Amino acid sequence: MKYFLGNSPKWFKLTIIAFLIFNVAGYFTLSGMLMGWILIGEFIFCLAMALKCYPLQSGGLLAIQVLLLGLTTPGGPGLESGVYAEVSQNLEVILLLVFMVAGIYFMKPLLMFIFVKLFTKIKSKLLLSLVFVLICALLSAFLDALTVTAVLISVGIGFYNVYHEIHSSDLDLNKDNTLDRKQLSGEALEEFRAFLRSLVMHGVVGTALGGVCTIVGEPQNLLIGGKLAAAGIISVDNQFIEFFLKMAPITIPVLIAGVITTAVLETTKTFGFGQKMPPIARNIIEAWMEKRDKERTAKEKYALVVQAISAALLITGLALHIAPVGFIGLGLIVIQTAFIGITDEHSIGKAFEEALPFTGLLVVFFVIVAMIHDQHLFAPIIGWALEQDASSQPAIFYLANGFLSMLSDNVFVATVYVNEVSNAYEAGVINKEQYEHLAIAINTGTNLPSVATPNGQAAFLFLLTSALAPLINLSYGKMVKMAFPYTVVLTLVGLAAVVYFL
Repeated sequence: MKYFLGNSPKWFKLTIIAFLIFNVAGYFTLSGMLMGWILIGEFIFCLAMALKCYPLQSGGLLAIQVLLLGLTTPGGPGLESGVYAEVSQNLEVILLLVFMVAGIYFMKPLLMFIFVKLFTKIKSKLLLSLVFVLICALLSAFLDALTVTAVLISVGIGFYNVYHEIHSSDLDLNKDNTLDRKQLSGEALEEFRAFLRSLVMHGVVGTALGGVCTIVGEPQNLLIGGKLAAAGIISVDNQFIEFFLKMAPITIPVLIAGVITTAVLETTKTFGFGQKMPPIARNIIEAWMEKRDKERTAKEKYALVVQAISAALLITGLALHIAPVGFIGLGLIVIQTAFIGITDEHSIGKAFEEALPFTGLLVVFFVIVAMIHDQHLFAPIIGWALEQDASSQPAIFYLANGFLSMLSDNVFVATVYVNEVSNAYEAGVINKEQYEHLAIAINTGTNLPSVATPNGQAAFLFLLTSALAPLINLSYGKMVKMAFPYTVVLTLVGLAAVVYFL
C-alpha cells in the first residue's frame, strides 16, 4: 500500500483495488453490457481524480483488466474491432499529440512575447476574455482544437512560471522597486491562479465553438465530411466551404450565444469566472517583459523571427490541409530546430515530455472505447433513434450524441453514429435529405454538449491532465462547474437551431 500508486491518498488506492476485485466478480454474475457501463463509470472516476493520481496508472489498470476479462481484444492489423482498430482510426490524433505539441514547445518564446503584449495592452478582463474566446474559435476552425489547447497550456505555464520565478527569487521587478514578497503569496497568488484558470477555460471552450464549424476543426468532422462528400451532398473539390455552409445554421447561432455567455459570466462573476489580474501581478509581468525586451540577445531575436515564419507556415499548412496534422507538426520541429541551431538530442527530447503521458492515456482510453464498440453499449440507443418519426430524428440524434459524448469520446460516438446512419442510407431506410440532416445533427451533437466533461473532448482532457492544471488548481470538478453554463447554453441553442433550421 505504501508504494502502490505512489503518493495517492489511501482511500483512492483502496477504491481502485475494490474496483479490480468487484470487476472480476461482476464479470461472472452480470451481463457484458451492464459490466461495460460500470467500467465506464470507474474510468470516469479515475479521470475525475486526475489531480490525486494521473489517470494513466489507475485507468490503465482498469484497461488491462478489460482486456484480460475479454470485454474487448487487443486486435491487430486487418481486424475491424479491438484496441488496434480504434488506435488506427485515431492515428491522426495520436500523431498530432506527439509531434504538434512538441512543435509548439519550440514556439514558446514567440507565444509568450505575443500574449504578454496582449495581456498588458488589454486592461479590461471582459474584453480580454472575449478576445481569447474569439481567437481560439478562429484558430480552431482553421487549425484544430488540440493544437490551440497546446498553445493555451504553453502560455498559461509561461505566465505562471514568470510569477513563480519572482515569488521564489531575489529579483525585484515591481515598477517602483518596493516589492513586498509576502504580497505575492496567499490571496494574490490565488487570485492570479483564478485569473489564469478563467482565461484558459474561456479559451478551451472557444476551441469547441470554432472546431464544430469546419471540416478540419475536429477529427470527427473529417469523417462526417467524407461521408457527405461520398453521398454527393457536398463536393469533393470544395469540401471546406460547403461543409461550413451546411453547419452554419447551427454553428453560427451557437458561436454568438457562446460569446454572449462569456460576457455574462465575466460581468456577473459566477461559476468561477470574473477574477481580474491582481495589480501586483500585472506590474511584475509588465516589468518582466520590459526587462526581457532589453536583455534579448541577437540570437534570441533571430529565433523569434524563425518562430514567426514557422507559425505562418503552420497556419498555412493546416488551413490548406496539405498533410495530416502530425506530419505538419514534425515538419515544424525540423524547421525550427534546424534554423535555430538546436541539434542536441537531449534538448529536443524535452519538447516531447508534455505530450507523451497524455498520448499514453489516450491509448488507454481507446481500450475503453473498444469495449464500448465490442459490447454494443450504444446500439440500443441508435436502434431506438432510427425508429422514431423522421421529423424528430435530428433532435433525438443531437441529444443522444451529446449525452453519450459526455460519457465517452466525441470522436468515437460520431464514428459509430455516422456509420450507422450511412448504412441506413445505403439500405434505403432514409433518403438523401434526411441523411444530410442527421449528419449535421451528429456533428453538432458530438461537438457542443461534450464540453460538459473533460472526457467528452480530447482538448479538455488534454488540459485537465497537463502540467498547467495543478498549477492553476483546475480539477475535474472545477472544470465541470466552469463548463456548466456553457454546456447549458450551447446545448439548448444548438438544439433549438436543429429543431427550427433542419
